[in-house]
Amino acid sequence: MSSDNITQPTGASVAEFLESVDHPVRRADAAVLLEMMRRITGEKPVMWGDSIVGFGQYHYRYASGREGDFMRTGFSPRKANTAIYIMPGFDDFTDELARLGAHKTGRSCLYITQLKRVDMDVLDAIIAKGWRMMGDRYPV
Repeated sequence: MSSDNITQPTGASVAEFLESVDHPVRRADAAVLLEMMRRITGEKPVMWGDSIVGFGQYHYRYASGREGDFMRTGFSPRKANTAIYIMPGFDDFTDELARLGAHKTGRSCLYITQLKRVDMDVLDAIIAKGWRMMGDRYPV
């Protein structure tokens, strides 16, 4: 059984999307994240859906038989914050999150209102660790 994920890679321009972000802080933070994730992943950014910039891809298969593809990491500048996708979740990130600075987490989302409010070295380490963990779990 394949998935019918709503969020799929598109051919849309990442640059045009980022230029269209209204909020000046989100737009500036997105430029920083774009370069950080390019460096960490060595991958080219791809638009996933209409508002997520993703890097890399993995194929998953659940015990239920559902399977599909999704990005290995990415981010989305939103109105209230920037969501950074740390796909393995945060169970193994307790130490890093304690040192990060102002943030909230969801299942696989790290929500940051302004990059200037977090420790950028710690954020870099979190993204890199999540990227490596996804590579270990889902080898290409």
